[in-house]
Amino acid sequence: MENKKSKQKWIVAGLLLTILMSSMDNTIVATAMGTIVGDLGGLDKFIWVTSAYMVAEMAGMPIFGKLSDMFGRKRFFIMGITLFMVGSILCGTAQSIEQLSIYRAIQGIGGGALIPITFTIMFDIFPPEKRGKMGGLFGAVFGLSSVFGPLLGAYITDYISWHWIFYINLPLGILSLVLISLNYTESLQHQKQKIDWLGAITLVGAVVCLMFALELGGNTYAWDSVNIISLFSGFFVLFIVFIFAERRAAEPVISFSMFKDRIFAASTILGLLYGVAFIVGSVYIPIFIQGVTGGTATNSGLILLPMMLGVVVSAQTGAISAAKFGYRNVMIVFALIFVTGIYLLSTVTADTTRATITWYMIIVGLGTGASFSVLNMAAIHNIGPERRGSANSTVSFVRQLGMTVGITVYGIIQRNVFSDKLKEAFHGADNMFSGANSDPRALLSEQARASMPEQVLTKIIHALANSIGYTFSWAMIPAILVVIFVFLLTNDRLVGSQGANGKKEITGSVELEPNSKIKG
Repeated sequence: MENKKSKQKWIVAGLLLTILMSSMDNTIVATAMGTIVGDLGGLDKFIWVTSAYMVAEMAGMPIFGKLSDMFGRKRFFIMGITLFMVGSILCGTAQSIEQLSIYRAIQGIGGGALIPITFTIMFDIFPPEKRGKMGGLFGAVFGLSSVFGPLLGAYITDYISWHWIFYINLPLGILSLVLISLNYTESLQHQKQKIDWLGAITLVGAVVCLMFALELGGNTYAWDSVNIISLFSGFFVLFIVFIFAERRAAEPVISFSMFKDRIFAASTILGLLYGVAFIVGSVYIPIFIQGVTGGTATNSGLILLPMMLGVVVSAQTGAISAAKFGYRNVMIVFALIFVTGIYLLSTVTADTTRATITWYMIIVGLGTGASFSVLNMAAIHNIGPERRGSANSTVSFVRQLGMTVGITVYGIIQRNVFSDKLKEAFHGADNMFSGANSDPRALLSEQARASMPEQVLTKIIHALANSIGYTFSWAMIPAILVVIFVFLLTNDRLVGSQGANGKKEITGSVELEPNSKIKG
C-alpha cells in the first residue's frame, strides 16, 4: 500500500508538470510575439502562430479523449507529450513565420491529448472522496500557469532568446514523461473497437473552418466576403454531417448519449458560458490597465495576477466544498460571485482607479476558479471509467470553443464601439486613429501617449474606457446564463469510490473499493 501511495505522488507530480507546461505555452508565446515578428518578419501572418496551435488542439481533444477510452490513457499521453516536445524543438529552430506556424500545429496536436487525458488519469487513480482535493490542486496549477506564463515569457525573451520559450518545455516534458512512464500502470481492460473515421474527419474539418472564419473575419477579409462565407458554410455542412455520422456510429468520437445525463450536459453548457465571459476579462482588463490607467506592457503578466490568485483560491475551495455540500449548492454561490464581478467590470469608466479594478478582478477570479475544478468533477459523476476520456475531452473542447467564439464576438463589439466613440469625440475625423481599431494598445503605448496633446489623449482614453465598459456589459449575458443554467446541476456529491453503475472501479495504479454515493 505504501508503494502504491508513493507511486501516486509521482504520478500526480508528472500530471501537474504536464498541465503547467501545456497551459503556459500560449501565454508565453503571446508575450514574446512582438520580438518573434521583429526577428522573423511576417507581421501580416503572425496570427497563424496562435491559430494553428488552437485549431490543432481543439480538433484533437475529443479524438484523443475517445482513443484513450478505447486503447488506454498511457499510450496516448506519451504520444501527446512526445508530439508536444517535438513541436517545441521545431518551433525553436523556425526560420520564418510560416515555418513557426506549421510547427505550432504539431505542438497543438500534442496539446490536444495532454489536458483532457491528464485530468482523466487523475480521475482514474483517485477515489471520488479525494477527487475534490486533487481537482482543486489541478485547477490551481492551471490558474498559476496563466500568471507565470507571461512573466516567464517576458524574462526569457528579454534576457535569453525567444527560441528558449519553446526549449523550456523540454525539461518539464521529459521529467513528466519519465514520472508517468515509470509509475502509472493501467489496470483497466480496453477492447479494440471500430474507429469512427467519418466522425473524426468531419469534426476536424468543421473546427478548422470555424476557427479560420473567426480568426480571419473582420481582419484579413470582410465578414461578407466570399472567403469567410465559404468557411462558415463549410463549418455548417461538415457539422451537420458530423452529427449524422455520430448518431449512426457504433463508437462515436463524441457520444451524444452522454448529454442525456443531466449533470454532464449542465457541466458542459456551464463550461461553454464560463469560457465566453471569462475570456473577455482576460483580454480587455490588460488593455484597460495599459490604455486607460497608463500601465506598461513590460510587466503585462502582473496585470492579471489578482484575478488569477482568485482563480487559484476558488478552484481549491470549490472542489473541496463540492464534496461536502454538492455540486449545485457550491456552484450557485460561485456563479453569483462571477456575475457580480462581471457587472462591476461593466461599470468601469476613465475615472476608475487601478485599485478599484483590482478588486473587481479578484471577484471575477473567485467566481471563475471553481468552474475549472467543480465542473470537471461533476461532468464525470455518472460517467463510467470506459468513457471518462471522452467526457473530459468534450468538456475541455466546448470550453475552448466558448473562449474562441467569445473573444471574436466581443472583439467585434469593442472595436466598433471604440471606433464610434472616436468619431463622436473628433467629429468623424478618426482616420488618424485607425490603428486603434485593430489594437488600442498600439495607439496608447508609452511613446504614443507622450507625443499626444493632453486634450487629444483624454478623449481617446474616455473612448477606450467606454468601449471596454460597454463590452463588459454584453458579457453580462453569458454570466447571467451561468446563474440560470447552474440550477440544472444536481446536488449529487461523491463520498466514496463506487462507480456510476454501482460496481467497483479498478483504476490506474490503485484498486479502489466500492462504497456509497449520496445524492443531495
